[in-house]
Amino acid sequence: MTVDRRALLTASLALPFASAAARATWTRPAGLAPDDSVMLWPEGHVRPPAGLVQAVVQRSEDPNASDRMLEGITRPRLDIFRPARPNGAAVILAPGGGYRYVVVDKEGYELARWLTARDVTVYVLFYRLPGDGWANGADVPLADAQRAVRLVRSRARIDGIDPTRVAFGGFSAGGQVATSLLTRFDAKVYDSTDTADAMSARPDALAAIYPVVSMDPAIAHATSREKLIGTDADAAREKAYSPERNVRADQPPLWLLHAEDDDVVKVENSVRLRAATRAIGAPVEAHFFERGGHGFGLMKTAGLPIAIWPELLWSWLGAHKIV
Repeated sequence: MTVDRRALLTASLALPFASAAARATWTRPAGLAPDDSVMLWPEGHVRPPAGLVQAVVQRSEDPNASDRMLEGITRPRLDIFRPARPNGAAVILAPGGGYRYVVVDKEGYELARWLTARDVTVYVLFYRLPGDGWANGADVPLADAQRAVRLVRSRARIDGIDPTRVAFGGFSAGGQVATSLLTRFDAKVYDSTDTADAMSARPDALAAIYPVVSMDPAIAHATSREKLIGTDADAAREKAYSPERNVRADQPPLWLLHAEDDDVVKVENSVRLRAATRAIGAPVEAHFFERGGHGFGLMKTAGLPIAIWPELLWSWLGAHKIV
């Protein structure tokens, strides 16, 4: 079901703000708004937990540097960014937020516009959060990711994309969504809803940028782990939700990016996933930089060697015939 973009954005941004930063006056930077939005699920399929309220919170007081987050997601959706001359490639982006919220601008809209300038059609995924009280909460982000890939493929003619050139990228906790999709793209985590669900949910390529991956307490991002599997998860549950322990020969080609000085999500998350992927002979390319910290996106890399990362990703997507 397609939703009127102007009505959707107006409604979402008019929601009550939750902090002083959110109450600050803010002007949308030119070119950041999506061109369209589509709900992931047919009307009535998703039934939000009682009392869950979706809201946009503005975390930046700088009117020229928007940093919004979407919390309490009740209506998972794809925001669509269309290039002037689509080249057939599609990229789905899952921003981070520690499974507490989903970042809007830094890991979503900004990279979307970078890619559309290069003729790629981009879909920013606002997925449900596992700690918000959903039934089978640990699997709702994966269900939304699977559905996103299937829905994008089903829209190939509408959006002018090639259904065999669909990539998926995730940042931070969105990287956990992505790497879960890497190894569980065909796991049955929801009941079929319409003809789109006949499509494959396996991306043609997958990128994880400073990703949360493992649920091993020794390296896990504590907040993401608690939200996803709980603080008292047993060894079997820990393993089931640790992608590095569930790699498979038929997983999509994988691209990894991490800064060695990341003090939020330990670089070992990417190191372990790379090692596990190499051990089974599946394709992987990894880039580890000395400095960059966490959550750098596009805008926090100035003056650092890590600033080259979008071009590295672009070259890899080209090598795998996505772009």
